[in-house]
Amino acid sequence: MTNHAPQLLKLSDTDLIIANPSEDIRGRTARDVNGEKIGKIEDLLIDTDDNQVRMLRVEHGGILGFGATPSFVPVEAISRITDDDVHLRQAGAKVAEGPRYDPELTGETEFYGQVYGYYGYPPFGTPGAASTMPYPMVATRGMGMY
Repeated sequence: MTNHAPQLLKLSDTDLIIANPSEDIRGRTARDVNGEKIGKIEDLLIDTDDNQVRMLRVEHGGILGFGATPSFVPVEAISRITDDDVHLRQAGAKVAEGPRYDPELTGETEFYGQVYGYYGYPPFGTPGAASTMPYPMVATRGMGMY
């Protein structure tokens, strides 16, 4: 591999927390470009090089939380965030058919390119990628359990 790809880890698998608690969107409803419910923001994937949130883990489908399918969605796809919802610039069907979450592939540059390409964004850290994201969620070391 010639390009270094940072490891992406699920926020829930680390001792990190979102630096600004109001930006922690886990548990919020993911809505498509038309405002239709897609699923739930189950987790956030953190770039271990700079503790920046790079992707959302959106769970969709299933019944009562069983059989839900997780997909990656780049943070760049967020159009707005409310107290209850995360609105995406993508159609629900696009997300439903999108690349599946696979923890074995979260360090692979080629896989990042496939995910970002699927949604029409240049991968982070490449020419043409957004240098500033509209929702720059950053993780920091947690203070432990209370």
